[in-house]
Amino acid sequence: MAYSFTEKKRIRKNFGKQASILDTPYLLAIQLDSYRKFLQVDKAEDERERIGLHAAFKSVFPITSYSGNASLEYVSYRLGEPVFDVKECQLRGLTYAAPLRVKVRLVVLDKEAAGAKKPVKDVREQEVYLGELPLMTDNGTFVVNGTERVIVSQLHRSPGVFFDHDRGKTHSSGKLLFSARIIPYRGSWLDFEFDPKDCVFARIDRRRKLPVTIILRALGMNETEILATFFDTNTFHLGRDEVALQLVPQRLRGETATFEIRIGDTVIVEEGRRITARHVRQLEDAKVTRLRVPREYVYGKILAHDVVNTETGEILAKANEVLTAASVEKLIEAGIAQVNTLYVNDLDRGAYMSDTLRIDPTKTRLEALVEIYRMMRPGEPPTKDAAENLFGNLFFNPERYDLSAVGRMKFNRRVGRKEILGPGVLYDLKYTSGRTDEASKRLVAQYGQMSDIIDVLKVLIDIRNGNGQVDDIDHLGNRRVRSVGEMAENAFRVGLVRVERAVKERLTIAETEPLMPQEMINAKPVAAAVKEFFGSSQLSQFMDQNNPLSEVTHKRRVSALGPGGLTRERAGFEVRDVHPTHYGRVCPIETPEGPNIGLINSLSVYARTNQYGFLETPYRRVENGRVTDRIDYLSAIEEGEYAIAQANAVLGAGGALQDVLVSCRFQNEFTLMPRERINYMDVSPKQIVSVAASLIPFLEHDDANRALMGSNMQRQAVPTLRSETPLVGTGMERPVAIDSGVTVIARRGGAVDSVDASRIVVRVNDEETTAGEPGVDIYNLTKYTRSNQNTCINQRPLVNAGDVIARGDVLADGPSTHLGELALGQNLLVAFMPWNGYNFEDSILISERVVQEDRFTTIHIEELTCVARDTKLGPEEITADIPNVGDAALAKLDEAGIAFIGAEVKAGDILVGKVTPKGETQLTPEEKLLRAIFGEKASDVKDTGLRVPPGMDGTVIDVRVFTRDGVEKDSRALSIEKAEIERVRKDFADQQRILEDDLFQRVRGMLVGQTAAGGPRKLKSGTRIASEYLDELPREEWFEIRLESEEANSQLEQASERLKLQRKAFEKRLDDKKAKITAGDDLAPGVLKMVKVYLAVKRRVQPGDKMAGRHGNKGVISTIVPVEDMPYLEDGTPVDVVLNPLGVPSRMNVGQVLETHLGWAAKGVGLRIGRMLEAQAQAAELRGFLKQVYNETGGQREDIESLNDADLTQLAKNLVNGVPMATPVFDGASEAEIKRMLALAELPL
Repeated sequence: MAYSFTEKKRIRKNFGKQASILDTPYLLAIQLDSYRKFLQVDKAEDERERIGLHAAFKSVFPITSYSGNASLEYVSYRLGEPVFDVKECQLRGLTYAAPLRVKVRLVVLDKEAAGAKKPVKDVREQEVYLGELPLMTDNGTFVVNGTERVIVSQLHRSPGVFFDHDRGKTHSSGKLLFSARIIPYRGSWLDFEFDPKDCVFARIDRRRKLPVTIILRALGMNETEILATFFDTNTFHLGRDEVALQLVPQRLRGETATFEIRIGDTVIVEEGRRITARHVRQLEDAKVTRLRVPREYVYGKILAHDVVNTETGEILAKANEVLTAASVEKLIEAGIAQVNTLYVNDLDRGAYMSDTLRIDPTKTRLEALVEIYRMMRPGEPPTKDAAENLFGNLFFNPERYDLSAVGRMKFNRRVGRKEILGPGVLYDLKYTSGRTDEASKRLVAQYGQMSDIIDVLKVLIDIRNGNGQVDDIDHLGNRRVRSVGEMAENAFRVGLVRVERAVKERLTIAETEPLMPQEMINAKPVAAAVKEFFGSSQLSQFMDQNNPLSEVTHKRRVSALGPGGLTRERAGFEVRDVHPTHYGRVCPIETPEGPNIGLINSLSVYARTNQYGFLETPYRRVENGRVTDRIDYLSAIEEGEYAIAQANAVLGAGGALQDVLVSCRFQNEFTLMPRERINYMDVSPKQIVSVAASLIPFLEHDDANRALMGSNMQRQAVPTLRSETPLVGTGMERPVAIDSGVTVIARRGGAVDSVDASRIVVRVNDEETTAGEPGVDIYNLTKYTRSNQNTCINQRPLVNAGDVIARGDVLADGPSTHLGELALGQNLLVAFMPWNGYNFEDSILISERVVQEDRFTTIHIEELTCVARDTKLGPEEITADIPNVGDAALAKLDEAGIAFIGAEVKAGDILVGKVTPKGETQLTPEEKLLRAIFGEKASDVKDTGLRVPPGMDGTVIDVRVFTRDGVEKDSRALSIEKAEIERVRKDFADQQRILEDDLFQRVRGMLVGQTAAGGPRKLKSGTRIASEYLDELPREEWFEIRLESEEANSQLEQASERLKLQRKAFEKRLDDKKAKITAGDDLAPGVLKMVKVYLAVKRRVQPGDKMAGRHGNKGVISTIVPVEDMPYLEDGTPVDVVLNPLGVPSRMNVGQVLETHLGWAAKGVGLRIGRMLEAQAQAAELRGFLKQVYNETGGQREDIESLNDADLTQLAKNLVNGVPMATPVFDGASEAEIKRMLALAELPL
């Protein structure tokens, strides 16, 4: 096993039993992938898929004028380069964005021409600027107005069709009223519902309900068609002497016979008896097709069609009429030989649609359309066209209604179709075939007989009849994740739709006047919509930047709140609850404790979204009882069909399942199944939990409520002055630290050229450089920068000059990381015991030593701003010349009136001197006298400088001066600019030096050993060029050497050209950077100058501070006790912290006790290694002991043999304070393994 540069410095002893099948995925992928798909920057313009920005443009364009003679078509878009990089945007308070330019084509038709198809009169193409589009940083955040923000993903109800019931709450009888709801991605909602009398009603957008047959009539169906669609029919043959039923035996089952049923002379069913399956079988066996029935049997049956007297054309009985004795007599009189009635019964064939038709007041399609118009637009007089257009626009117009690919897939699956593709609008053959436009004709040709509304009603009636199930809305197959890219697309589309109307009006002008596309499109509404989304949407949140974990968790959060989602007040228990489908997709532990509980969740470690936005989780495939290494990602919908074993199922040789009956999940239930029936197996025990929960060691021994608190409180940990990796971890510390982006990761392998506190320069390996790329990587480290939460972001190099590193190695630690691992807290010695009542009710007692050693000292950076404005009385001025202030108060200011860096200031000290002009005031007689005597005019300015706020003291660590364009810069601003330019020049000089060294190295290789044809220093023709000769020459003169080989000469010329080009490119880049640094700043109106002063405030731990462990064991420091008064161990070591032992049993978080024991063992083993180093033990002895620690205490083995002696000694030195352990969640150290470790540490068991 190969260890990375930092891993081999401190190897974590892993107690996991399950070998890792799948590495932890990149934790920020959900954000980065989503926005990458939205922008599609890496794809050629003609290869872009219809998603993201491209889809938004395609859905709005082409825009056609009202007359149809001019249209504006979308061709393509491109994103420019951002003016400022991320760091510059943060400093200047700008948005990190790139200009968006769209190529559009204006096509004008010749309206004078005759014929249906008019020729094109004019085509104009132009690129139009559509505002700035925010870009995502490499860490999945956006910089908006200088602050980092995160767009949280939303878990919303998937579009499609859902069937539900009211759980008996609507009607006093407790009767279940079933309903169906068609939810589009955008457009009107359509609901169908039963009322207590079993009639079916429809609602559009939750308005007043109408009988559903009104909708069906509006689609163009008449009464007979409606009945034929929803009912089977029975045929009766009518005669004067007898009435016979065309028999379908199965339909009689369950009925009570009202007459004797005979076959020949044999009575099969006696009168009054229930007809059973046996009777039906006898009738089928006897092949009875016609059954004589008494005339009374027909009474009460419902006609399926109009009965017309063929001779006179008179309608004798209407469709849906209930037959009575009189009407049957009338039909027989008229000589009607056969009628069809609806096949209904009370058991599983309700007459719901028939009953609904009876309460339907409308009789024609027009009446139905008018009724719908009145319901949607009350008070407006309806016209035929208006009613027709309104209904068409509601569900059948792609501009107003879109199910989306997801909605169509879900819809088709739910109504039982195999095909998952279809139109975005609702489709009905009868309605669509009645329309004459081209789009409708295409739909009819493509989709034929399909009818969405009728299929939904059929399923709804089936469910009411007792066939089929209602949907579970909390099932993750019915909820999908809307990520940043999709939400940005929606916001962008809204902006484009706002532009559309204005463009339509201007297109009318374009038909007659020669306008360019640029003059048609106003970019402001689009830019405003995008800005509003990124700046003030409920899901665009100020990033939680307390520590690396809080950053990662924030980006992996999924919220059910937000636009189009739930609200806290209306969300019930079911939505908030843990659902079986959350397994491996959403963490059951990590969620807030307050009113948002269950509405805001965190993605599980391995979860990802599929193309439709449904959450998937990986499983190992099992074939014939044998586990393979093939991994499939399953969504919640697919998962229900398979039996899935746990990650810890016992495996034998070749991955065969050992147990005959295996514990597994099947159809969302836990059960036991034979191993042959197992289809899949979990990939990892930590699959079900989120990143934060997977960092809690011995999570399996904690109560879920406390684990919830533990995972939430880890996010609140403030980075300490000296980070310390946990002795007892879970193995997730490294992936979190690396993926969070706070550490510096090597982009390419190579050797470290130079290192100082603020930059690392790496000379890249030749094989990793591509032509035209610089062979040097420069990493500028972030030093003492303020985070969103005012904590300190500071990176420290981990490498030394000359170190050889590989791609992906950690080069520098960030806040709360140590040697590339997450380090949120400190390892302290704790005692569980009472201490004079000072740890009553979860109070915590800490030793004075913890404070003295700065174990919990934190640095906070406060940003204080001073603004000089232009006032009515004149401009404010930043100066050190402040009236009525003594020299002592000005001691920390420079000549420009700004505090110098390094000044230690306390509350009330002046940081920036500023004076504001004040109006002439009325003088008192005394002042007049003094002025007359001394003749001095009192100062007409008042002191409005920036002072340190009360309760704050610290050190000035940075000052930034922003000056408006056209305002003269002060000395401080110029010195800051100079230092900045010097830093950039140094960077470029290093890059240039390394590149030139590399180039000259190659030129040397080219020249040495070649035969010269002449050259400087009187080089004779025919001389072989030696290294010594080149060493004596200045490197620039090497290019003057002429060689006999023409090929070598041309290579030398190429190298000389490359050097010149490189130098030119560097100069240009340096000039660009200089121009940016020296340019004036874009400040708010009326602001002349703005000074930002950054104070570093050191805060020590004190009584009243909150402290917590990782198991939800939190408390407040009650007092700090001198070391000599602390309880101590057997060997006299005083403890650091005293906790109340009563905090464990009732809270049921025993994980903390196990962590304490394993931590004690880890510390003890470290002390043993320390003693061996002090005794100057041989490398072989050290190696033997480390092998014992890592490979003979259970869990996974480590390759200690692969380390050389120097690496081994370095590792041993790093282990002196304790051997770090990893006890993965649900797969951690057992009691026996902890005891084995304690024995190795020579501690009591």
